Amino acid sequence: MKFIIVGRNIEVTPGLRAAVEEKIGKLDKYFNPDTEVHVTLSVEKDRQKIEVTIPVKGSIIRSEQVSNDMYVSIDLVEEIIERQLKKYKNKIVDKQQAAASFSKAYVENDYTDDEEIKIVRTKKFDIKPMYPEDACIQMELLGHSFFVFCNAETDQVNVVYKRKGDTYGLIEPEV
Repeated sequence: MKFIIVGRNIEVTPGLRAAVEEKIGKLDKYFNPDTEVHVTLSVEKDRQKIEVTIPVKGSIIRSEQVSNDMYVSIDLVEEIIERQLKKYKNKIVDKQQAAASFSKAYVENDYTDDEEIKIVRTKKFDIKPMYPEDACIQMELLGHSFFVFCNAETDQVNVVYKRKGDTYGLIEPEV
């Protein structure tokens, strides 16, 4: 695996680099040697955050973890990605497309789906055209963390969502 390690508000010391490469390197049994792993280490006050993104054909494997110790965050993120790889193996490894990104052993190994995704409720509602700011207000009134609406400016289905720090995000389809 090829590591691309970046630090924000933190210097990537040789010790941190070694810890990342050692811990995340345990995942190399799942990937081909030329797979790139993008790691961003950042510090905000007492929050030590690591973000790991592994682009594979047709998908992105991503996790971020926050703790008060960067080494703890590194340990946590490795465990989560490994769990994701085992849990969603059948979904992320399409035999014809993404299999080239993964090691042969990972593709051939049969991991049990102990936590299968089950949709337990379906909801239908009328989508009314509105502006993103109005959608944020509607979301707050409903007490939800996201809201689906038809954007009055673009006439496309969009989603607004609540972010950390009482800010909002907008998801729009690519044209």
